[in-house]
Amino acid sequence: MAHYTKTYSSPAQLVTLLQSRGLHVENVARTENYLRHIGYYRFSAYLYPLLTTPKENHIFKPGATFNQALDMYRFDRHLRLLMFNEIEKIEIGVRSAIVNITSRETGNPFWMTDPTCFYDTSTFAKTKQLIDVELAKSREDFIEHFRNTYSDSYPPSWMLAEILPLGVLTRIYDNIKSNQIRKKIAQEFSLGVPVFNSWMTIITVARNNCGHHARV
Repeated sequence: MAHYTKTYSSPAQLVTLLQSRGLHVENVARTENYLRHIGYYRFSAYLYPLLTTPKENHIFKPGATFNQALDMYRFDRHLRLLMFNEIEKIEIGVRSAIVNITSRETGNPFWMTDPTCFYDTSTFAKTKQLIDVELAKSREDFIEHFRNTYSDSYPPSWMLAEILPLGVLTRIYDNIKSNQIRKKIAQEFSLGVPVFNSWMTIITVARNNCGHHARV
């Protein structure tokens, strides 16, 4: 494997490089400003579709412009905001369904940290570690209040669900021992368990991409 030898290039140097590769730059100063505030590495993903094949040659297609890449960047940003807004509604609904239905069916407010509620002990141990991490770093008022008021090792599931990432909550759902409970949760969204699992995996990935400003 080779050592990484690339060095830092200023926005002005990067604009010159892009022009040398055939990209039409309408306004040099404006382009430099965009690269300075967006970052070339992030923005380069939107330049990629404008390259000729093979992409490794780094030559732009005839007529390719910086503004075309900027339009794609802006479109992706707006799409990400729209998606995040809708995913939030789904996420809140899923959190509520998992907590409410499982708490009701088990009669156990602490089911999320009770190993008897899960069928795979190894998976439970991993998710419990993730719960411990989130709980240790949480500074939410309701978590602090619980720590200062009660002697229980863990808060009830409806508190934990508010501080856990969606991906962790999905893993917890998938490991619930009772298939009937998992069915009832999925039916809350008019879905079967396999489809619900699949959709939640996709939604979790999409949510993380939106949350980390990645390309969607």
